[in-house]
Amino acid sequence: MKHTIQRQLRTLRAAGYRAAIALGLLGIAGSMPAFAQTASTSASADAALIEKGHQLAIAADCMACHTALDGGKPFAGGYGIASPMGQIYSSNITPSKTAGIGNYTEAQFARALREGVRADGARLYPAMPYTSYSGLTDDDVLALYAYFMHAVKPVDDPAPVTNLPFPFGMRTAMAGWNMLFLTNKRFEADPAHDAQWNRGAYLTNVLAHCSACHTPRNALMAEDFGRNLGGAQLGAWYAPNITSDPVSGIGAWTDNELVSYLKTGRALGKNQAAGPMAEAVQNSLQYLSDADLQSIVTYLRSTKPIRDAHESAPAFTHGRAVSSEATLRGMSALNANGSLTTGAALFSGYCASCHQANGKGSPSQAYPSLSNNTATGSRNPSNLIAAILYGVDRDAGGQHVLMPSFGEDSYVQPLKDDQIAAIANYVLAQYGNADVTVTPDDVAVARSGGPVPLLARARPLMLAAPVVVVLLIVFGIMIRRRRARRVAPDGLPPERSPRQP
Repeated sequence: MKHTIQRQLRTLRAAGYRAAIALGLLGIAGSMPAFAQTASTSASADAALIEKGHQLAIAADCMACHTALDGGKPFAGGYGIASPMGQIYSSNITPSKTAGIGNYTEAQFARALREGVRADGARLYPAMPYTSYSGLTDDDVLALYAYFMHAVKPVDDPAPVTNLPFPFGMRTAMAGWNMLFLTNKRFEADPAHDAQWNRGAYLTNVLAHCSACHTPRNALMAEDFGRNLGGAQLGAWYAPNITSDPVSGIGAWTDNELVSYLKTGRALGKNQAAGPMAEAVQNSLQYLSDADLQSIVTYLRSTKPIRDAHESAPAFTHGRAVSSEATLRGMSALNANGSLTTGAALFSGYCASCHQANGKGSPSQAYPSLSNNTATGSRNPSNLIAAILYGVDRDAGGQHVLMPSFGEDSYVQPLKDDQIAAIANYVLAQYGNADVTVTPDDVAVARSGGPVPLLARARPLMLAAPVVVVLLIVFGIMIRRRRARRVAPDGLPPERSPRQP
């Protein structure tokens, strides 16, 4: 699975977004009037409606999933999502009439967004966050439809076909899943809260679909809203708790820190975005208005606090600046893979040049401090491991941040599982949460894509179930026939028994 966003795709996306900024229309849905789709609609109103749809598509982060890496064409699909159930490829959502959604009516477009049903009746997998988009207002669906049909360039190249292994490839089964977990209800403003809170609720729960990553999943891979926004494993990465709790969540962050994090991907002394969150900031959140970002913060402040019982202090409070360089002086300077074995030596060889020997990071904090950092202070070390394995590539807030990966595709030096574990443990002990330990097995799990959920682990049992059912049926038939023979006299079959009339 590739975690590095290609520079060409970044440039393409940024160009479109900067053009939108120049138009001064980043208030998105809440600040723009709705327009009816009638023959008398003026050209300026049509343009405004299309631009509104453009901004909504940015807020919903459509391009991130519907544009393939390695120079993929905008919205032409083909982005591979390495789900625990198998590889899922995003659809072509350009207005192509042969490969995209060019033949969709507005009603069919709305049903795909809100219910996960294509125009041909086939069910979509919830990798497409239609469970969140079900809250889209009619006006916003109309604007999105206008944008995709009239402003997106059609691409006639079909996206790769998703073929999940049995039984996950049975799309019809999604009808039952939807009956259990899809609340097909439009967003309605809560009169108990002001306009800013309601705007934040709409952005957080519908357009930005934050719960899709930050809410843990149940055994059937549906969001567990009893722990809404309480943090969840996302492949090799961990989407942290963003509830209002001051210890496990974002309750101890200031408003300015939260807005800065959403807009630039970093908050000094707190955290920096990497992995999927870096993509969300780069492709979507940084282009929202400050008013919209503040609305999100206002809403998050009101969420039900969820606390990890094992945590007594925020993750960013752990650690201090300290250097072990003096203890390494006089040791061999060999830097070949395998020649450095201790965490201190590996850190000195591969990390200290950017994060500094004392872990304080660069003066600009483009390379962040490793102390007072949620990635090193969290009880879950997934993001620390994933950052070392896959690196960080984020272009936001006018700054391009690049940390090289040290996984198998590294252009610097591929490191083994035990070496990455040694670096992680050194960083945790020196700068972060010293109570957390990383094993080579933990690194191997992250390298393979992250922990496998229960539903995927149960697949062998699902494969065996039909065989078991058939065997039970055959066994039942055999028993029934045997009992019938016992009833017949003289060993004759029941139909030839002289006692039968």
